[in-house]
Amino acid sequence: MLSYRHAYHAGNSADVLKHWVIERILTYLAQKDKPCFYLDTHAGAGRYALTGDLANKTAEYRRGIERLRGAVAVPEVLSNYLTVVEQSLNGEQGHVYPGSPWLASKLLRAHDRLALCELHPQDYPVLANLFANDARVQTFNEDGFKKSIALLPPKERRGLIVVDPSYEIKADYAGVVKHIQRLHKRFATGIYAVWYPVVDASRVANMMAAFQRAGLKNTLRFELQTSDSSGGGMYASGMVVVNPPWTLCQDVQAGLPWLAKRLALDSSAGFSIETLVPESSV
Repeated sequence: MLSYRHAYHAGNSADVLKHWVIERILTYLAQKDKPCFYLDTHAGAGRYALTGDLANKTAEYRRGIERLRGAVAVPEVLSNYLTVVEQSLNGEQGHVYPGSPWLASKLLRAHDRLALCELHPQDYPVLANLFANDARVQTFNEDGFKKSIALLPPKERRGLIVVDPSYEIKADYAGVVKHIQRLHKRFATGIYAVWYPVVDASRVANMMAAFQRAGLKNTLRFELQTSDSSGGGMYASGMVVVNPPWTLCQDVQAGLPWLAKRLALDSSAGFSIETLVPESSV
C-alpha cells in the first residue's frame, strides 16, 4: 500500500525500540574490520522533521524520543543510540529524528555498503536526495520484499537485513515470516531484524507461532508495551531477530526495563524477552 507515511509516527516508542536494536547490532558488526552490508526493505524518507505537519498530526514523538532526551542515569547500553540520535539534529534543537537508514549510515564505516528500498512516490525522492552524495548507499524505488530477494546474498557475507513494513496489509504478519525464510535460504549467515506493531494481539501470536514453526535457529523476540489495549491503535511493538549477535540479548536485558519505565503511559506498561527458537534448533 502507498498510503502509509512513517513521518506520522517518527520518533515514537516503536521507533525507539527498533532503532536501538539496530544500533546494538550494527555497533557489534562494526567491531570487526571486515566489511558488512545493510539492507532496509522499507526505508521511508530516512530522516524526519518533528516540526512538520505530518509528525504533529499525532505528535507520537512526544511519547517516545522526547521522553529520553535529557534523561539522567541512562543505561550504558542506550548511550550510543541516544548520541547518534542527537548527531542527526544538525543544529536543529531536537526537531529532527533519524530513520533507520540515516542511523545505519552513521554507524557503518567507509568500506561498508547500504541498500535502501522505498516504494512511496513522495518518500523515495527525499530518501534518494539524502544519500545522493554517499557512495556507500544505493537507493531503490522498488518493492522492498521483491528487491531484497535479488540483493541477497551480498558479497560481504556479513550484514543486517531490516524488514519493517507498515502492516496496513494484514497479510504482512504471515507474509513477513515466509519472506524471512526465503531470505535466509539465500543468506543463512545474515542477521535479520523484523519490526512489528501490536494492535491485535491475536495476529501477533499467530506471527510468533509461525516463526517457531519456521525453526530458524537462534530467533529472539523483544517486546515493549507502553499502555493497555483499550484505547485502540498500537499499544506495544516488538522486534524479532534471527541470528543475533551473542551480545544482543544481554544488552536488551540491561536496557529494556529502563525504556519500559521511561516510556510507560499507564500501569500496564512492561516488556518481554523471549527465545522463539533456540540456537541449538535444526
